[in-house]
Amino acid sequence: MTFFGRLKKMINPFSSARTAEEEDTGKIEPGERVRGRPKIHVLATGGTIAGRLVSTGPRYRAGVLGFEALLDAVPALRGLADYSGEQVANIASQDVDESLWLKLAHRVNELVDNPDVDGVVITHGTDTLEETACFLDLTVRSPKPVVLVGAIRPAGALGADGPANLLDAVSVATSSDSAGRGVLVAMHGSLFEARDVTKVSSSALPSFTAPNSGPLGQLIDGRIYFGHRTGLSPKRPVFDVSRLDKLPLVGIIYGHAGTSAPLVKALVDAGCRGIVSAGVGSGNLHRDVLTALADASGRGIAVVRASRVPFGLTLRNVEVDDNRFGFIAAGSLNPQKARVLLQLVLTKTQKPEEIQKAFDGY
Repeated sequence: MTFFGRLKKMINPFSSARTAEEEDTGKIEPGERVRGRPKIHVLATGGTIAGRLVSTGPRYRAGVLGFEALLDAVPALRGLADYSGEQVANIASQDVDESLWLKLAHRVNELVDNPDVDGVVITHGTDTLEETACFLDLTVRSPKPVVLVGAIRPAGALGADGPANLLDAVSVATSSDSAGRGVLVAMHGSLFEARDVTKVSSSALPSFTAPNSGPLGQLIDGRIYFGHRTGLSPKRPVFDVSRLDKLPLVGIIYGHAGTSAPLVKALVDAGCRGIVSAGVGSGNLHRDVLTALADASGRGIAVVRASRVPFGLTLRNVEVDDNRFGFIAAGSLNPQKARVLLQLVLTKTQKPEEIQKAFDGY
């Protein structure tokens, strides 16, 4: 028996977990449904929640456990719902790209259109979880719960957070109170809306927050306590990506002391149809970068001003004359989510005023 196999026997939550190497990571076909129990479909993509230790220190391999092992690791899950699932990917989330986003959006929309599926749980690495959640929030058409979940500590680590996070995610996906709230993220006892959540710690728990709005609710012993009730904005943009196999190229330029204009030129030369500025303060720009981005905007490239600062808003026409330069203000969206929305809007329009309406509506 391998070290991890012995470890599973020693640590009760993982006593029956199987690794991806030990199991078939294809689809699980739904079993006979127990009357009255919700049907949850799990889409697994890898990440730390599916990782395992490779030493006695902090080193681990992400994306090793298959989704069946994740379910087996939390016996309490079996009492909440009937499950089916599939291994969409098994990667660390720093390797997530738009092709996986599109694959997930296509599959989630198929699943939520199925009357036999009541909710979807997506296991994901935490590094880019917020971007995937944002993309799905803008491309999934159903009010059925779709919940993303990850972990900071891999299976086998002291204080591994994956099992509790997964139990919370399923609890959210099986709750009728979660319907119609868009895509949600369950992490460390808190529930977040995809639009606002962001990762704020690479190692400490809790690691996620929503800087400008706070959590949507708290999870205690599998029960959800909503802190505020929200409804999706009637102006919220929703995009049909069913016929897309790629997204427009959009780059981010990071603001810092002495940011240089050649960085903008590199994005323009790379063929970017849009550029997001992760500016300083309230989205402010070095004068040379401002000139370069104004030139890019004049050439028809969409330019969005966001901020590298985690709290606060990037508003139009405060210190930067957005009307003059044809810029778009990101509002409360951080740079990485502003990029996601811009990529989707650019599949419909390149007009700054129409792009701004989409940002204002989300």
